[in-house]
Amino acid sequence: MSQVATKTEAMRIGGHHLGQIRPDLATFTQVGSTFEQIEAEAQRLITAAGAKPSFSTVPGYSWATCIMKNDELCHGIPKHKRVEDGDVITIDVGLIWAGFHLDTTTTFVVGKTTLATERFLEVGKRALAKAITKATIGNSVYDVSFAMEKITVEHGFSVVNQLTGHGIGKKLHDEPEIPCFSQKSDKKKKFIEGQTVAIEIMYAAGDAFLVLDKDGWTYRTKDGSLTGMFEETVLITQFGPEILTKSS
Repeated sequence: MSQVATKTEAMRIGGHHLGQIRPDLATFTQVGSTFEQIEAEAQRLITAAGAKPSFSTVPGYSWATCIMKNDELCHGIPKHKRVEDGDVITIDVGLIWAGFHLDTTTTFVVGKTTLATERFLEVGKRALAKAITKATIGNSVYDVSFAMEKITVEHGFSVVNQLTGHGIGKKLHDEPEIPCFSQKSDKKKKFIEGQTVAIEIMYAAGDAFLVLDKDGWTYRTKDGSLTGMFEETVLITQFGPEILTKSS
């Protein structure tokens, strides 16, 4: 079996497992859940799948998940917090299968919600879905970034420009960087068959400028506005983009 085939099949299997773990974690997360409990459940599910946590391979980070609430966007340490009624929760989780990394993120409301919050989350889902359709052979990173930025901004929200999506495979974070905003230099970065990328929309209801918490990991909006993140690991194929972390 070729190296490409080995990578593809391994990432399909790992992606299938992670695609089931993501909704299971969302269902597990209830009003009153602690971040430690959610992290423990992620560890349990990853182990039960026969995989290993991915994020704990990052130097200085010891957890399987990043968990955030409300104005916290990413890299949140899953400690010392509890889910309150009406919180918007983001869970970012990754695993390693046969030496290959998979990465996915979802954002959802726990408990009471509002039409404004539901609209905010729906726009993020639409932006990611549209961006993924552009991840085809010969298209560029620019095409993906432009698609997600356009939908997000058209609906009155702002995209993050301090962090990006990324290539993924043997490494959790690899080339190319895939921003949520379009820049002309990315037109040179073309997708090729067999490439695997983590495409993610990171956005805010207000100003998406982020500041780093004292814990040295958690990023949140400076203006305190609501954030969201949706992410899938995607395989570039001759038939179009294949979402490896898709939930069945």
